[in-house]
Amino acid sequence: MLKPFRRAGALVLILASAAATITAPAAPAAPAAPAAGAEGPESTDPPRPADLVELRRRPSLEGEEMVGVFKVRVDPDQSDLRRVQLWEQRGSRVVISTDVLRCATTAPSRLTGRSGPAGRQLVLRSLNPGGPITSANRLDHLVWWAACAPELAGRDPAELVQEARRRGFQGGLVEREEILPAPPSAR
Repeated sequence: MLKPFRRAGALVLILASAAATITAPAAPAAPAAPAAGAEGPESTDPPRPADLVELRRRPSLEGEEMVGVFKVRVDPDQSDLRRVQLWEQRGSRVVISTDVLRCATTAPSRLTGRSGPAGRQLVLRSLNPGGPITSANRLDHLVWWAACAPELAGRDPAELVQEARRRGFQGGLVEREEILPAPPSAR
């Protein structure tokens, strides 16, 4: 259910399930077959969804980290909203969460969840497609482009300036982050 939230005169839609997180068990998953020509033991990674689009891969202390999205859905009531499943894998541990993205040129944003000192929190980030990309906002923009322009999923958002302009973004929006307490049902 979408709940309205008013902040500084803007209406922001918050999806109560956006902060819901599921940890997929690694052990019971059937091992995946190695790639053709690969040597060594079979992979024990959890099975990945068929529509998973990889956005970022890099080494981490827990093993290789991979972030991707799947199940991109257009909201039936608001065509500028998208719901997307976020796949975050470190080693054999997988966390799946739901993000909500607003694709409108007037208020592009990403609503995601995270664990903080006060428990589960919702994080609302206002985005600036076509603006500067840094290490702090790169994942937000990767997820936003994957949800709002699936044909460009996985491309470096710093290289999509002209595409953003073509879609009506001027690159002058202010990026900001708001931390909100998660609704009781999502904690």
